[in-house]
Amino acid sequence: MAAVSLALDFATKELVLARFQPGERLPVVGELLQITLIFNPGAAFSIGTGMTWVFSLITIGVAGYIIGMSRKLRSLPWGISLGLILGGALGNLVDRLFRPPSPLHGHVVDWIQLPHWPVFNLADSSLVAGSALAVLLAFRGINIDGTREGEAGPEEKAGAESASEETSEEKGDRP
Repeated sequence: MAAVSLALDFATKELVLARFQPGERLPVVGELLQITLIFNPGAAFSIGTGMTWVFSLITIGVAGYIIGMSRKLRSLPWGISLGLILGGALGNLVDRLFRPPSPLHGHVVDWIQLPHWPVFNLADSSLVAGSALAVLLAFRGINIDGTREGEAGPEEKAGAESASEETSEEKGDRP
């Protein structure tokens, strides 16, 4: 999921960069959906435009955390959620690392414009969709290992089964 999200984000950004000048607009669905190329030095809503390097470091930390958590992953919905978040985070990180003006200070390519909303990209959409799914899964009590809140996870079940077997063997040894 992360690879697909990252690839689609990168491909659409390259397509827009090849065909549009900064600030140029192309109505796709009238005023409802337009392509508008901008370069965003900050985070969502252009917040923290002078802190691009901080966002880069935070994104590297988030990506590392998600990759580390993937070892515990046993749930397809959580896999989709974390894949979308990781792909979106990496999509914007690639821009911050490799686009002008310099590494860790690169500007993110944004190009999707809706009325009364800041211009964004597919990486942003992946982040939002993955985060929304994570919130839904958490509210439904679904853990990353596929269990529900209150259920024992696979590791706890294995530990309980082996403890149960030991207890049974001990009882069988008694006269």
